[in-house]
Amino acid sequence: MTAPLADLHLHSHHSDGLLDPAALMRLAASRGVGVAALTDHDTTGGCAAAAAACAETGLRFVPGVEVSAGWQGQSLHVLGLGVAPGTPALETHLENLRTLRRTRIMEIGERLERRAHLPGRELAAGVCAGTEVPTRLHLARALVALGRVRDEGEAFGKFLGRGLPGHVPIEWPSLEAAIGALRAAGATVVLAHPHRYKLSSGALRRLVGEFRAAGGDGLEVSVGGMSPRDLDRLATLVRNHGLLASTGSDFHDPALPWSAPGRFARLPADLVSVAARLTVL
Repeated sequence: MTAPLADLHLHSHHSDGLLDPAALMRLAASRGVGVAALTDHDTTGGCAAAAAACAETGLRFVPGVEVSAGWQGQSLHVLGLGVAPGTPALETHLENLRTLRRTRIMEIGERLERRAHLPGRELAAGVCAGTEVPTRLHLARALVALGRVRDEGEAFGKFLGRGLPGHVPIEWPSLEAAIGALRAAGATVVLAHPHRYKLSSGALRRLVGEFRAAGGDGLEVSVGGMSPRDLDRLATLVRNHGLLASTGSDFHDPALPWSAPGRFARLPADLVSVAARLTVL
């Protein structure tokens, strides 16, 4: 039998996605997804609603979360799949991450006010009041709504990117700390979209080796919008390090067709999928 299509990387409005968890799961089901994970940034707050919607649509639900971590000055995202929401060690770790995010957003607002003559404090306060997990994407959307940029990409290119008026660096907890918190909650731990990190081939190999040594289980090998070359490169890393392979759209916005739920390439047949592992947990 053909394995069901597994989208193990989806975002709702509990972090920086635009749909509520129930609507997101209904969309995933309508697009042929058979296994879906809600992986909001630094919160499991939407998992109960997503699970209820999956029960109604026949989707198999995987509770998840995407946590931020640091490695040699590089910001990383790590997926925890099959987490037990409410696990004290995980929830303490997530609250720490959300505090870091709120502090950063308010500092970005200050810098936009001073350096770009924008109502940055007001924008940042509005973002923090409107979501549990404030992100730079929320600020980008606020700048679009203000009419100062045409879209989120221009907001990052003009105000929020590295070296620009609103750039504020952040020091996330270590990769080891992220993996430890996810392991404490029973998660299968996956390094999200490794092809997007600005690392040389050698540095990426070192990262994957250290991720594996710290208790990581798999890499996200097939992601919405990625190139066949990147997929082949990540598949090779999975084989060389004895890791599982994961798939996900990294869906946020229904207006972006290249990251729609279920829209990603199938895994090479020789790789062991994270989804297959999760079905027996």
